[in-house]
Amino acid sequence: MITAPEIKKFVLDSGADMCGIASAERFTNAPAGFHPKDIYPDCQSVVVFIIQMPEEIVLGSNPIPYTHTADLLYNELDRIGLGLTRYISKMGSGAVPVPSDVPYLFWDESRMHGQAILSLRHAGFLAGLGILGKNTLLINPVLGNMVYIGAVLTNLFLEQDPLTKNIRCPENCRICLDSCPQQALNGFTVNQKLCRQISFYRHERGFDVYDCCECRKKCILRTGIKKSKTTERNRYL
Repeated sequence: MITAPEIKKFVLDSGADMCGIASAERFTNAPAGFHPKDIYPDCQSVVVFIIQMPEEIVLGSNPIPYTHTADLLYNELDRIGLGLTRYISKMGSGAVPVPSDVPYLFWDESRMHGQAILSLRHAGFLAGLGILGKNTLLINPVLGNMVYIGAVLTNLFLEQDPLTKNIRCPENCRICLDSCPQQALNGFTVNQKLCRQISFYRHERGFDVYDCCECRKKCILRTGIKKSKTTERNRYL
């Protein structure tokens, strides 16, 4: 039987920065149709892994490096997910990879609202890899909000990780909410229609471009909690 440490070693050796595990039972609040067992009925554990985008890329004034790097990270996460799935299968157990980005089935055109088959942000939270910030992003204590997420569902009963408790969004901080040019954030969720109107567009040449990431860029926890905290961070933490 494969153990949780063996799973994590494989994932980290494959190129992920961190890995966490959540029992499928932790997903009790998942919407109907979007629970791990709705994807893979035999699922007992969800293995979640993250990779950090280099910090400076999000600070550039041209959106192409950010777009290009995000696409590469999605591909890298999917590669790790498929590798882990094959590894678990070869060891005699079952596993199903979850796409790190697209495709997904649910789309409401009127609201420009899409919903992945599994919320990877919530999966990361439930696997102990961070908290969900007011900007709706997963925020890891070490890697900040500059993380991209992948996951694999498995029928293995694996030891799960504790939830993250050593980081929080400052109670009175509104930096991400106020910096959103569309006012698409309310501290709990995001209005995808307002957000997509400027954050994502199709170039006339046919390329998909990610253009706005102010809620990620301006967050005081963008780079996590560091030993040498800035004065601004100390004021809120």
